[in-house]
Formats: sequence, C-alpha cells, structure tokens
Amino acid sequence: MERDITRDIAELPALNKAQLLPIWRRNFDDDPPPKLRKELMVPILAYRMQEKEFGGLSHRARARLREIAQSLGSGKRARPDAVSRIRPGTRLIRRWGGEVHEVSATDVGFDYRGQQYASLSRIAREITGTRWSGPLFFGTRK
Repeated sequence: MERDITRDIAELPALNKAQLLPIWRRNFDDDPPPKLRKELMVPILAYRMQEKEFGGLSHRARARLREIAQSLGSGKRARPDAVSRIRPGTRLIRRWGGEVHEVSATDVGFDYRGQQYASLSRIAREITGTRWSGPLFFGTRK
C-alpha cells in the first residue's frame, strides 16, 4: 500500500504529542528533544517527511544558508549583503523628482546612466543630492 504524503502531512496537526512520537522516531531514528512542543514538532516533521520523499535542499541552497548564518554576529541580524544580493541583469526603477531613474545590476556593481557605481547608496545620493540608503531608496530592503 503506497502512502500519500500529502494526506499524512495534512493529518499531523490533528495528532497529539503522544501520537506524533512514533512518527518522529520513524523519520529521525531518534527521540525528539524532551521539551519540544507539539506546535514545533508538526512543521519540523512535515519538512522532514517531504525531505525524505522528494529530496533535501540543493548544495547551492545549503551553501547560501551557511553563508547567511555565518554573517550573523552577536546582534543576531544578518548583513544586508548576505541576505539580499541583487543578481546581475536586475533592473531597479524609481521615480524621483518627476523623473524615472533606472539602474541595472552588473557583475561588479551597478550601471546608472552609463556610469558604473559600486553601491546603490552612491546612486541614491546622485539622484537626491542627500545621503540615502540605496537599498532603502530603491526598495530592495525595508
């Protein structure tokens, strides 16, 4: 009899912690941490079941997550450059002062009106005449 993973995962939230324990053991070959609440067990189990059925993260995704984790300092905030890299070829468009400004991301920085810039902040300063966070100005960061 073939198992339906979609149905199995959908049923997890309705189970109590005692009913989740054998499912946990089947998927992790170990007991869960003693103080792990049911509300956390369910999404962890759901992820693990999908991972076993369909495969885990790609090598590239794992490397990227490792990079982000390493960028975390004691302040627990990731470096903006580690979290949101703008891929080459991306176009950023911003209307400012009644004019439309278009920036293209390149392998080495950003192109704005035929000139290369190392950062979006330099371009934002060029456009506004004041100091701005470039990612904030172009809406790539809140």
